[in-house]
Amino acid sequence: MKPRILALYLPQYHPFPENDKWWGKGFTEWTNVARAKKLFPGHDQPRIPTDLGFYDLRIPEVREEQASLAKEAGIEGFCYYDYWLGNGHRLMERPITEVVKSGKPDFPFCFAWANHSWYKKLWKANVRKDELLIEQSYPGDEDYKNHFLALLPAFKDKRYVKVNGKLFYLIYDPQNFKDVAHFMELWRKLAKEHGLNDFYFVGGDYYSRTKDELLAMGFDAIYNPDQLNIYRQQPLIKKAISAFCRRYLHLPLIYKYKEAMKYMLPKDCNEKTVIPVIAPNWDHSPRSGSGSYILIDAKPEYFKQLAKQAIEIIKDKPEEEQIIIVKSWNEWGEGNYMEPDLTYGHGYINALREAINEENK
Repeated sequence: MKPRILALYLPQYHPFPENDKWWGKGFTEWTNVARAKKLFPGHDQPRIPTDLGFYDLRIPEVREEQASLAKEAGIEGFCYYDYWLGNGHRLMERPITEVVKSGKPDFPFCFAWANHSWYKKLWKANVRKDELLIEQSYPGDEDYKNHFLALLPAFKDKRYVKVNGKLFYLIYDPQNFKDVAHFMELWRKLAKEHGLNDFYFVGGDYYSRTKDELLAMGFDAIYNPDQLNIYRQQPLIKKAISAFCRRYLHLPLIYKYKEAMKYMLPKDCNEKTVIPVIAPNWDHSPRSGSGSYILIDAKPEYFKQLAKQAIEIIKDKPEEEQIIIVKSWNEWGEGNYMEPDLTYGHGYINALREAINEENK
């Protein structure tokens, strides 16, 4: 049985009014990616895309080529970030809307609600400050219904990813969404009213709430992106020193990918209700400069090892629930992507495909 691999997908690569206002006319993530600087000898920056170039997601051919590359890797579908900020305010929806309306690419998809506030990070006198740009809000039932209706055409699309006949929908931050249990209950009711079966709700990061608490709220499963779990596994004193150096001395935290990958798959990933997450790479410096986390020497061969471990972990789960999340397909500003680049070419794509093939002989 082939694993069900879903890749998180950032739909940001096109101009929109809010970005123009905050960052300047025509700003996209590529602006940060292209101007990234080397912070130390051997630092692999800037990262340069090859096959797709510095693309614009308003172009259908780009979206088609992305789907083709993802199929090559063995990915089942894209999990598009859904930016609904509350009170009907939705961002970066154009690429997804065009995918739904056009019926192309012929490639499965689902949504991950990126329900968090947006901040502009300011660095002055070695002190980190964050300026609020848009606050994530939860106005109540009317807004929850409008959110559902905005996504209804996608939910009814034959390409939408389902688990046991239920619509896969991920909520990134349930811990700060106090009304999340009611929200899910309402959406399940709306699904029935609109001729849909149900939702397969997946809850994100569970550091503040336990896994059992989230499952008790109504989530079908949880996922825990632990690409930086190596930091959390450090002794308390070392962790405190690292945090101080990053926040006040403006120094990046640097770890070897080969070491970090040892901590990316927590022991509970073999449980039916826990979805493992694998990250091919990580370097947040294009966004946050020298105050970032960086995984160095992120070779595709190591990612292949990680992918094989994740596939082995899920083999005994029910067939429909043998899911792995790749974080991410195209988060270039985080140095976290599968797409071909100047350093490794198709390396990550080949690595994932080979891992799947070798584990399913």
